[in-house]
Amino acid sequence: MKNNHFYKKPLSNIYKKPSIVSEITSQILYGEKFKILSKNKNWIKIKVSFDNYIGYIKNKNYTNDHKPTHKVCILKASIFNKSSNKIKYFLPFASRISVIQENKKFIEFEKNKWIKKNNIKKISYIENNYLKVLKLFLKTKYFWGGKTYKGIDCSAILQLLYYYNNKFYPRDTKDQIKYSVKDIKRKIFKKGDVIFWKGHVAICINSKKLIHAYGPEKKVLIMPITETIDRIKRTAKLIVKKVSSIKY
Repeated sequence: MKNNHFYKKPLSNIYKKPSIVSEITSQILYGEKFKILSKNKNWIKIKVSFDNYIGYIKNKNYTNDHKPTHKVCILKASIFNKSSNKIKYFLPFASRISVIQENKKFIEFEKNKWIKKNNIKKISYIENNYLKVLKLFLKTKYFWGGKTYKGIDCSAILQLLYYYNNKFYPRDTKDQIKYSVKDIKRKIFKKGDVIFWKGHVAICINSKKLIHAYGPEKKVLIMPITETIDRIKRTAKLIVKKVSSIKY
């Protein structure tokens, strides 16, 4: 337990190397648990407990004393001070918080930091309507390594769905495609199908359309399935590698 730590700011980039000019490979959210592998004055090398993801964050803004009771259920939850005035920060979707105290409309998760009660669910809550989660991110800008309202990549949307529902799922597409063992051999798609290409993933919202964070369009959007498959084949020279399904 000594090496269990929790991030205590809304989010941080995770870098491939201990430098802000290094590649951003992922992000860590408020309340997310990690272990410290090594550290110096400015940086710590961490291993995220949920998915064993390894990278570097700045050596600050974390604690080993955090027992999350609730999680943020909207795209971004405004943070208020004690006088119910908004401050300029937000907690991203799936952030895990501890309730210190509450009143009729708000809960306090840190000293003088409050969010609305209707922005959170209990930590054990399972959202069975996965389209509700996926559609939260519509029009969010595409950002490699991102996993919040500020920017998100294709694999993060899928992983966040599982993280929110307390189920393991890998971070990167190359690992997701290996983890998703089911390979559905069909040309007719249905709601909940997960389509994998090399380095890309999309989720079918029905038999005709899918949702994904699509780099060429620079945002999360809904597109026709067959048109998307043809476009990716034509522009990126990539074919569908596997079709799996959402299951948790």
